[in-house]
Amino acid sequence: MKSLATVLGILFLSLMVLSCSKEPGDGGNSTIYGKIIAHDYNAEFTNLKGIYPAADEDVFLTYGDDHSYSQRIRSNYDGVYEFKYLRPGDYSIYVYSKDSTLSLASEMYAVIKNVTIDDNRQTVEVEEIKIFK
Repeated sequence: MKSLATVLGILFLSLMVLSCSKEPGDGGNSTIYGKIIAHDYNAEFTNLKGIYPAADEDVFLTYGDDHSYSQRIRSNYDGVYEFKYLRPGDYSIYVYSKDSTLSLASEMYAVIKNVTIDDNRQTVEVEEIKIFK
C-alpha cells in the first residue's frame, strides 16, 4: 500500500511540473526587436523613389502556433520596433508590404520573420524587414 501511495505521489508531482511549463507569450524577461526599411517605388514599381526607415508601420507578433496575432505595435521614427516581456518559445513577426509583382488582388502581403527565444533574459534581433511602399 505504501508503494502505491509513493507512485501516485510521484505521478501527481510530475503532472504538476509538466502543467506548469509556460507557452510562448507575455510574462517573461526576453525581448525581440528589429528594424523595417521601406523601398518606395512609383505605382508601376519601375522607378525607385527612395529607401528609408519605415516609420509608423504596424508590426504584428504571433505566439507559437496561434492563428491570429497576439500583439500589435507601431515602428518608431527610425523604423525600429520592440516586443518586451516575452517567455522562451517560437514567435512570428510580420509587417504588410505592397505587392511589387502587381499580381495579388489585395495588393498587399505579409513579410514574415520567424524567431525563437531560447532562454530567459534573452534579447533577439530580427533580420531587417524590407517592405515596398
